[in-house]
Amino acid sequence: MTAAPPDLPGFQGSLFDQGADMRPGPLRGLRRTELGRGAWVDHLPGWFLGADALFEELVAEVPWHAEERKMYDHVVAVPRLLAYYREGAPLPHPALVAAREALDRHYAPELGEPFVSAGLCLYRDGRDSVAWHGDRIGRSATHDTMVAILSLGDPRDLALRPRGGGPVALRLPLGHGDLVVMGGSCQRTWEHAIPKTSRAVGPRISVQFRPRGVG
Repeated sequence: MTAAPPDLPGFQGSLFDQGADMRPGPLRGLRRTELGRGAWVDHLPGWFLGADALFEELVAEVPWHAEERKMYDHVVAVPRLLAYYREGAPLPHPALVAAREALDRHYAPELGEPFVSAGLCLYRDGRDSVAWHGDRIGRSATHDTMVAILSLGDPRDLALRPRGGGPVALRLPLGHGDLVVMGGSCQRTWEHAIPKTSRAVGPRISVQFRPRGVG
């Protein structure tokens, strides 16, 4: 079901990102955290310049849609809006093309292939979320890979824990142009989530770049 451009009150732009020049910054400041079991996470706050301007354009221009899923005997609304761009489909903004090209250049020696698809999630407020999961559809169920996430809008926590449960091992507040890349065995040996929150938070867009055959 395609949604009209959402009305999103409460978005607070960053005091440090007020420019209209939308482009990725350098990646030399990436910090890697080794999670164990062959999994790792790279994190770079404020990587994308003009992130708030890009957020506003994507909110208005992307054909967001709502989805429903069957859960036991009920059909429930997926608690976020979605958009997906398969391999070969034009991305909704040239700034996202530039971001993907920068990631391809940086990670090519380690990944050995380009990022080809992009999934977008719009978290409208603290009630929107994504449950614990790993991106284990396709090759990532059996092979090491990467998923790169560009975060726009108000920060929301990305939580990570070992697959199968247990306490949160790493929590990263992501927003306003932050980059996180989950690599190695992360998708099959760890789980990640965007938990619901009762805090007053504004909207956030997550842009997930994936290689071929990773879902």
